Amino acid sequence: MTSKTKLLHVVSVAAILASGLATGAQAQSLSELEAAAKAEGMLTTIALPHDWCGYGAVIEGFKAKYPGISVNELNPDAGSADELEAVRANKDNKGPQAPDVLDVGLAFGPAAQAEGLVQPYKVSTWDSIPDDAKDAAGHWYGDYYGVMSFLVNTDLVDNVPTSFADLLKPEYAGMVALAGDPRASNQAILAVMAAGMARGAEPGKAAAEEGLKYFAELNKAGNFVPVIGKAGTLAQGTTPIVIQWDYNALSARDTLNGNPPVEVVVPSDAVLAGVYVQAISAYAPHPNAAKLWMEYLYSDEGQIGWLKGYCHPIRFNDLAARGVVPQEVVDALPPAENYAKAAFPTIDQVNENKEVVVGGWDSVVGANVQ
Repeated sequence: MTSKTKLLHVVSVAAILASGLATGAQAQSLSELEAAAKAEGMLTTIALPHDWCGYGAVIEGFKAKYPGISVNELNPDAGSADELEAVRANKDNKGPQAPDVLDVGLAFGPAAQAEGLVQPYKVSTWDSIPDDAKDAAGHWYGDYYGVMSFLVNTDLVDNVPTSFADLLKPEYAGMVALAGDPRASNQAILAVMAAGMARGAEPGKAAAEEGLKYFAELNKAGNFVPVIGKAGTLAQGTTPIVIQWDYNALSARDTLNGNPPVEVVVPSDAVLAGVYVQAISAYAPHPNAAKLWMEYLYSDEGQIGWLKGYCHPIRFNDLAARGVVPQEVVDALPPAENYAKAAFPTIDQVNENKEVVVGGWDSVVGANVQ
């Protein structure tokens, strides 16, 4: 194992998540599961952009491994709240608009469980998923994490900002955007908390309140652009600076391939890590295909697929300890120091932040992000 790998895999997700209670569904025979999934013939996903965590290649890998199962992709740009609403809206619908599986922000997993929107299932690699990164019953479990960063178009930005404090400077007028609607997008909701943490507030309610004040100031100064930032809007100059997860920023950098040139910066005043979780809809029209999808995602192949997309998979420690991560993948990863100083909010802190940000964005900031 390289020294870089060692540095990366020491990052702990301890204290991120609350534990579940009951014993959940156990993984069944993979051959039986595959046969049942192929009989269903389809898997319906939602909110999986192909440039997010390498999902394009991951989906193709799943289809190649399990021919005969088509993947129906719903609304790739949906936020976590939109995913839960799609489950609610399609409880009695067994058609193509009903999602089978979810990939949502940490706060949305327990919320979906409490509402009865997800069903338990334990993948065959269950024991190598850290206990503090999963519901003990298997209703949801961590899939990957990254840290909040800035994606900067250096054709348009002369002085690359290195902190949230920098973004308030007059030179960034009309430049700064979020990568989602902070009333629905987990990525944007946590960007607000990161901004609050940059001002010294503790993760949770305090950072949410301070983060809303920060974005109100950013908006009043004319620096905030109420447009959902993407690689395309960054390249066009609509949003020259986008606040987003580092893995999305790095993927956008690769996609743009120097046109325009960009830099990815982890802000010096707040290194916030964000965990996402996987779950199966309680109303999945294709429950066996959903379980097989989970098995693929949590296999070594699926986990390394996410890693190739710059996302640190939840089983990274296990992969690194067994020496199964290809060296070229390790070499392409961001610097280890990006993660060594990262703060992992607890589930209570993430929930507190979500409630304050979603409830207060319109009244405090007043910018309608679209």
